[in-house]
Amino acid sequence: MPSDHPAIRCVIADDHPPILDAIARVLESHGIRIVGSAGNGLDALELIQRERPEVALVDVRMPGLSGMELARRAATECPGTAICLYTGHSERAVLLEAADIGVRGFVLKEAPLVDLVRAIETVAGGGTYVDPVLAGILTSVDAMKKLTVLTPREREVLRLLADGMRNEDIGRELHISPDTVRAHVRKAMERLDADTRTAAVAAALRQQLIS
Repeated sequence: MPSDHPAIRCVIADDHPPILDAIARVLESHGIRIVGSAGNGLDALELIQRERPEVALVDVRMPGLSGMELARRAATECPGTAICLYTGHSERAVLLEAADIGVRGFVLKEAPLVDLVRAIETVAGGGTYVDPVLAGILTSVDAMKKLTVLTPREREVLRLLADGMRNEDIGRELHISPDTVRAHVRKAMERLDADTRTAAVAAALRQQLIS
């Protein structure tokens, strides 16, 4: 990074100390400033709230608070911090949910560590980075069709239905009326050619549209 440019400030979070150490060493060797590291989601969120870094690199699956939930809360509480998810799972549903939340970076753990540098520099500059493996999945014709099957709100409603929530509970969670929830469910049922809401949830899970 050119010396006249301020270093990108980054928080990193992963529940495996050796991985945290390796990530920190690689990022710092490329001029990225690590302003904090955490082994669980709650500590990571506190770091983000306190340090307000340009980027936070977080593992999807962490104790205390998942990377996805951390990203959801950070998007509201710290919108100036771009979230980059780091995961060992290449599930399409995870990527879709991440996109719905507003995550701008997605890197697989099997990728070379130098890819993390590229991802962080990209999202810090206002861009979006998707791991090449996932980009390949999403450019397939079948995947692109699935991406447009449901709207982000419909996926959100179906996810909550899959968690066993009722229309009234979903309405409170999403700050919409129960009637609006029912409308989203009906639309999702139509799009998925499902006769019941249970069938719609099952179809969305089967097609990896929700997780």
